[in-house]
This record gives sequence, C-alpha cells and structure tokens, in this order.
Amino acid sequence: DNYKLIDKNDLNREEYEKLLKEYPIINTEDLYILNTKSKKVINNMEKPFARAIFILDNLEKELDNKTLSKYIDKINPNISQNGDMYFHISQFSQEELDRLNTEIDEDLGMDKFPENMINQRAINYIKNKYEDMAISIIKIQSNYILYVGGIMLLISLLTMMASVGIGYISAKISAGVGKNLRKKVFEKISTFSNTEFDKYSTASLITRNTNDIQQIQTITIMLLRVIFFAPILGVGGVIKALNTNVSMAWIIMLGVIVVLGLISIIFSIAIPRYAKIQNLVDKLNRILRESLGGILIIRAFNTQKIEEDKFESVNQELTKTNLFVLRIMNLMRPGMMLIMDLITVLVIWVAAHEINDGNMQVGDMMAYTQYTRRVLRSFLMISMISTMLPRASVSANRIVEILDTETSIKDPENPKELKKSGLITLEFKNVSFKYPGANEAVLKNISFKARSGEIIAFIGSTGSGKSTLVNLIPRLYDVTEGEILLNNINIKDLRLRDLRENIGYIPQKAVLFTGTIESNIRYGKNENINDEDIYKALEIAQGMEIVNEKKEGLSYQISQGGTNVSGGQRQRLTIARALAKKSDILIFDDSLSALDFKTDALLRKAISREINDSIVLIVGQRISSIMNAHKIIVLDEGEIVGMGTHRELLKDCNIYRQIAASQLSEEELLYE
Repeated sequence: DNYKLIDKNDLNREEYEKLLKEYPIINTEDLYILNTKSKKVINNMEKPFARAIFILDNLEKELDNKTLSKYIDKINPNISQNGDMYFHISQFSQEELDRLNTEIDEDLGMDKFPENMINQRAINYIKNKYEDMAISIIKIQSNYILYVGGIMLLISLLTMMASVGIGYISAKISAGVGKNLRKKVFEKISTFSNTEFDKYSTASLITRNTNDIQQIQTITIMLLRVIFFAPILGVGGVIKALNTNVSMAWIIMLGVIVVLGLISIIFSIAIPRYAKIQNLVDKLNRILRESLGGILIIRAFNTQKIEEDKFESVNQELTKTNLFVLRIMNLMRPGMMLIMDLITVLVIWVAAHEINDGNMQVGDMMAYTQYTRRVLRSFLMISMISTMLPRASVSANRIVEILDTETSIKDPENPKELKKSGLITLEFKNVSFKYPGANEAVLKNISFKARSGEIIAFIGSTGSGKSTLVNLIPRLYDVTEGEILLNNINIKDLRLRDLRENIGYIPQKAVLFTGTIESNIRYGKNENINDEDIYKALEIAQGMEIVNEKKEGLSYQISQGGTNVSGGQRQRLTIARALAKKSDILIFDDSLSALDFKTDALLRKAISREINDSIVLIVGQRISSIMNAHKIIVLDEGEIVGMGTHRELLKDCNIYRQIAASQLSEEELLYE
C-alpha cells in the first residue's frame, strides 16, 4: 500500500516526460514509487528494508547464482536450476520467502551485525543503484541541502523580523502602559482629600507613581517578549518529543512538575520580602525628603549625626532585605540548570534501555533529549521572568491600592448650580468636626454668617481649630455634623470645581511652583487673567517691589519651592495669586504672620480699600492683623467663646482680652 507501481503505458505524455526527467530508467522498465509522506510510516519501513537490502547486497557481492540456487533448492526442489534465480525468488509464496530469509540469516549471521552497519550498507547499496539508473546522488544531495538550507535561512530571517517586531511592539506597549498608569495614578491622587493624604505619605505616593510603575513597565516589556517565544518553544518541543517516542512523555511531565515546584517555593519566600522592600523604599524616601526639607533646622541643631543614623538604619535594613531576596532569586537559574541536566541523564538512561530492547534508535534518543531540554528551556525563560514577577506583583498591588481608594470627598450625584445675585453669603450652621479615627471633635457647634464685603477674623490659642475651620470651606475635609451654606446651598451639593472656583486660598506655608512670577500668579487661570489683573494683585499684595527689583520683571524664574526668594516675598506672591483669581471668598490661613508689621498693615489697608465684593476670612495670631475686622471670632478648644468687634471683645471676652494683653501695651489697650 505504501508503494505505487508506475507503468509507462498507463501515463499520458506530460506525466511520462515529468517522470522521465526524475527517473530515466522508466524508459526501459516499470517502477515502484513511494506512495506516502508520513514520516512515521517511512521510519517503520526503514528497519525491514535495510535488512532486506543488506541481504541482497551480500548475495550480489559474495554469493554467485549457483550458491543462491542451493538455497532455492532447499525450499522448492521443483524449480529449474537454469535461468535467473532472482526471477524464481519473485515467484515464491510468502511462506517460501520466510524460509529463504531464515536460511540466509543463519548463513550470513545477521544477528552479529549492528543495526547502524546494516543501515549504512543499505544506504550504499541504494546509492549504487541510483547511479546505475543514471541518477546523480550528488545532485540530489546538493538540491536537498540547498532546499533545506534555504528553508532554514528563510526561517532565520522570519525569526529576526519577528524578534524586531516583537521588540518594537513590546517597547511601545510597555511605554504606553507606564504612561497610562502614571496618568491614572496622578489623576486619582489629585482627587484625594486631606483624609486620603493623611493615609498615604507623600514619599509613598511619589514611590508608587515612579518606582512601582517602572517595575510594571519592565515586567510588561519582558513578558511580551517571552510570551510569544516561550510557548512556541515549549509546545513545539512537546509535540516533537511525543512524535519521537510517546512512552517517555512521563519524563517531560516530571521535569515540568519539578520546575513548577521550584518556582513555587522560591515565590513563596520572595513575595513577602518584596512587599517589605517597597515599604522600606517609602520610608527611605520619607527620611530623605524630611532631611532635605529641614536641612537648615538640622544644621542649626547640629543633628546631622542623628539624621545620618536614622537614614543608615533604614538603608541597612533595605540592603539586608535586598540581599536576602537576591540570594533566593539567584537560586532559580542554577536550580533550573540542575533540573535540566538531571532530566537529560534520565532521558539517556531510559532511552538506553529502549535502544537495547530494539524499540528506539540512537538518533531518536538524541532528538528526544534535545526536545526535552527545549521544553525545559522554555520554562527556564519563564522562570527568569518570574524572578521579576514578585516585585512587580507587589508594585501592581500598591498601584491598585491607590486606584481603588474611594475618595471620601467627591461630587454629589445631583449637583446644584451656584446662583450669584451680587451678594455672597457664607454660613456655618452648628458645624462639628473630628478627624478620621479621632475620638474627640476638633470643632463643636460652630455657627456664624458672613456676607460680601465683610472681613471675618479667627483667633485663638494653638490647637483651637482655626485652620481646621477654614479648611472645611473648600471641602479639604467634610463636616462631621451640621452644614456649611454658600448662598443658602449646602456646599456638599455643589460640584467641587464650582465650589473651589469661588475660593481664593492662601495657606500657612507659602507654595510657589517652578516657573516665572507671571506663571505663578496666572496659575490655573491663564485665559482669564490679563496683565492689568496681575499688576493690580501685586499692588494689593505689596509685591510690586519684588517685580521691580528683578531685571526680568514678571519673567523672573522661580526655582522649585520658591527657594530663590525670601519667605516674605513667597508669601506676598502667594497672596497675589489668590487675589488675581478674583474669588468670592478669600481665605488667609495664618498667612500674614510671615509679613513684617509694616507690610502687614499696608496689605490689610489695601484689602479693605480694594476688595469690597468678597468675603475675606483671616486666621491670625497677631491682634494687630485682625483688630480692624468687621467680626472677630474667638475659638478655644474647638468652640466659639467670643464673637464681635475688637472693642466688643475687649469688654466681653476674657480669652480675647488675655491675648490682647499679651501683645498690646497698656496704652494701646486703654486707647482701644
């Protein structure tokens, strides 16, 4: 069934000419041509054909026609001894052929010949027969080498192109993943209220948005490169190995199970340590930021050694943890190589028994060894990536933690529109507040009302809740009880953007951004603020001298954090930024304390003169900064203990009188 008899008389002219070029002997006799392309069938036919050809070769070389006739005579004495003995053999029945085969086997001692010698003799015999048919073996071999070599070259070129393509795609995807993650994390952080910022330190947020995302970028690009190659290598190796010998498939399974076991053990040890590493990196960044930010205090108190020891303690712990993890992860590659070598030894040992039993050839053993190593090599590639997975997994969890954090302060589902009719009112109604996790309220039953054109001041001892109170207005925190109304609308019913659009905020610590003086004052309002607004704001904030003394003017570059201007100048530029916004509510959160008395007085006078349509809220420590306010609210332990003008409070509020007495002279008190 595996061979087809070709009779030239049955061929048309085209078929005949095609076969004549390939098999010239067809011109004189019929041919049997292989009728299958199955490698398995061909391999199964190899052994019996090689044996038969070996016998035939020996008969032709060593035995004459007379000797062969003796074999034939033993089997069938009735056959004539004249004529071609091979023709007589072709007329034998299967039983007679088997008997003839046994006779010749015994005479030649076939069992003494190794299989590779039988195969080689058969190959040489076939070569000679091809030459007898005027077919060039060298040409066939050359054509085969060129054909296979061409295919290999083409595959190599395709592999190179695929590698370049995968490298390009993986780099692009990885960069895109990093970009999108950084954007999402930054956007999420920008929605955080102070409650969320109290939960995550600044150092931790910076680490998550830089180092952690970089870890994910790195693992993404490596995974994309390996994910295309390793499965092809592994699956292809399994298929080829099974085609070679199915009975030894258990060895591959054993190797895979051992490899997965090794990876699992190493992962179980490494992952908790990677989580610790990221936490230590956060801690190290926090200490570094504190040291750099407080370098003047550190030098003034001569505590460099204390800060160095603090840094070194965390740095040492980070180093020890890193070394431990690296040592564990470095066991991966030698462990994998040991497994590969042991599996190779096992394959050779099992295959040797198969070869000894005649069930396998040496070539198959070598091929099976290579296929098995190829399968394990694919796991080695994956394992090398897996050394990066634990840290990337920890980083991914830290980023997901940020993205999944529910913002405590957000826009209402059905927001209301803030209607302005010229007059702006701000009212606190029985407002109480306590920080998340705290037992006691910081503010208790705060109630007051302010209108456009009024200056409302807050004063009290440290920790009385002044800054906390004004931080509730832009919803940096949300009230625990009561409500805050803006034009009779609860601020929780307004969009955060709409609410904060109407508030100009000057914090205790002046904050300037890298850029020019102009860009800092225009901050967030580039299109709505013209040059006239900028100069007007600078004039009220007493900041014109800052611009005038710089030859670049408004184009003067502010360094990071505003370190190239003085504290008072930073504060005045911060005030100018809030004034240029032309907000309905201006909040000075103890921001006048950085100004000298003269500048403070000029600023307050300018505010009283120029700002008549806004509510001005001033948190102060100095009586002189607030004494001219329309209403002064005195806070003590989170409660209002006095409310009125400076004169009224001197008469009616004991705490205010004590504060005033500590700051003003007797003459000033009597005058007031």
